[in-house]
Amino acid sequence: MSPTTSKLPALPAHGYGHVTFLGAGPGDPGLLTLRAVEALARADVLIAEPDVLGVVSGHARANVSTPELTVIDDASTAAGIPVLRDAANLVMEAARSGKRVVRALAGDPGLDGNAGQEMLACAAAGIAFEVVPGVATAVGVPAYAGVPLRDAQGTDVRFVDARSASDRCWSEVGASDGTVVLSATLETVAAAAGELVAAGRKPDTPLTVTVAGTTTRQRTWTATLGTIAQTLKQTKALPSPEGYRPVIAVVGERSAAAQRDQLSWFESKPLFGWKVLVPRTKEQAASLSDQLRGYGAVPHEVPTIAVEPPRTPQQMERAVKGLVTGRYEWIAFTSVNAVKAVREKFEEYGLDARAFAGIKVAAVGEQTAAALVDFGVKPDLVPSGEQSAAGLLEDWPPYDAVFDPIDRVFLPRADIATETLVAGLIELGWEVDDVTAYRTVRASPPPADTREAIKGGGFDAVLFTSSSTVRNMVGIAGKPHNVTVIACIGPATAKTAEEHGLRVDVLSPEPSVHKLAQALADFGAERREAAREAGEAVTRPSERRPGGRRRRTT
Repeated sequence: MSPTTSKLPALPAHGYGHVTFLGAGPGDPGLLTLRAVEALARADVLIAEPDVLGVVSGHARANVSTPELTVIDDASTAAGIPVLRDAANLVMEAARSGKRVVRALAGDPGLDGNAGQEMLACAAAGIAFEVVPGVATAVGVPAYAGVPLRDAQGTDVRFVDARSASDRCWSEVGASDGTVVLSATLETVAAAAGELVAAGRKPDTPLTVTVAGTTTRQRTWTATLGTIAQTLKQTKALPSPEGYRPVIAVVGERSAAAQRDQLSWFESKPLFGWKVLVPRTKEQAASLSDQLRGYGAVPHEVPTIAVEPPRTPQQMERAVKGLVTGRYEWIAFTSVNAVKAVREKFEEYGLDARAFAGIKVAAVGEQTAAALVDFGVKPDLVPSGEQSAAGLLEDWPPYDAVFDPIDRVFLPRADIATETLVAGLIELGWEVDDVTAYRTVRASPPPADTREAIKGGGFDAVLFTSSSTVRNMVGIAGKPHNVTVIACIGPATAKTAEEHGLRVDVLSPEPSVHKLAQALADFGAERREAAREAGEAVTRPSERRPGGRRRRTT
């Protein structure tokens, strides 16, 4: 068995638990290793830095204990660098009680932080531990900033922490022509650059400074050792109350502006840093949000509808029993919620996907089809064209008394569904049991800060996937600000948006949520390119009021 698939060590026989010192990487949750995810899934106790907890907690068990780290040094707290904590005591206490402990630290345990002292304490107490390396901050951040640390010539690389660097350290790196990776803060990076110049480095040596590396808040400045102070001032990065924020600076020719323009793959994503409102239920929004993150966006999911059982469940119960007794030739699913409603009834009666044997299954939309496959059912019919009731009717076969032993279709739907599909099936000769499988009601308003962001221009874009999402969003949260890019899934949704006084900027070429997200990404890419060609800084829609904007269709 390979090391990456082996099980974690068994708990020692003497009764003590086990501690995993785990590197959580520099900020991007996607940089967690497979080994880290495995350790988190088995942890009884998770002890993590506050800025790391959000990265690792999603992989931990629901009932994992997460004791809060107490900051002992108030001065460090004021400076934004809380370094003295009771982590060692928490780790030892949990391990002595026989727990499996994960101690999560930013970056890599061996290069970032002071995990060595905690490891020594475990060793002295006879507590078994292991180390799961992570992507070191000083390595991961330059990679996301588009700054390679070495090349074919094998340049020397030195890592320097400006907070603890000695005069001898500055002298050595100043006399070298190798690449220097410097850990500092926004407020101290210019002083560190001055130390390098005083030690012998040329003032025109290229320099990049990156804050919030590997996250969608990442920002990188390109300058030289002699101009970095002026650059931070001109771009209004300083002075700032957030001057304490840590940065990674790379000094050397590989951080030159011309090279970074070609290699800056992360910050050049089409929707990098865009805060995008996704007004759908959490289950429906999951895959869409993942796609948006791939484009560099920060999705914010706000449910606009809530799904509830039908007021009278008897009709649904009779229909499900009819499936088992052979009452239907077809069942047609027009939404993920319909699949969910039928699946819940199946589970209530102790049934599974085998109950669909002998019944033809139709599905509208890729997500509906995926929900059926997850249930164990492969749809027999999915529209070849438009993913809608009309598209389904175009492919639906007419009833044939010779080939179809049963003439009835089960159609589980929402209480507010249109009659298009029912009327079309009847016209094709089928009998239809149009059953209310679930009710849709307007969701509760989002938190006050979200409502203010919607109305005040805090979001860069909003995706509307149906006319009801437009009506419900405006109803529970208000009308999006006119700087917000409005993207609609189709003409009907766009018409509803315009009726509510919204200017539609992006129109999906197909009624698909994934095509809608892609159209928004294309819009963002064109907007970015236009700014570059005009010699302007690339900004997000929420950062300034654009002039005229044209609708985007692809």
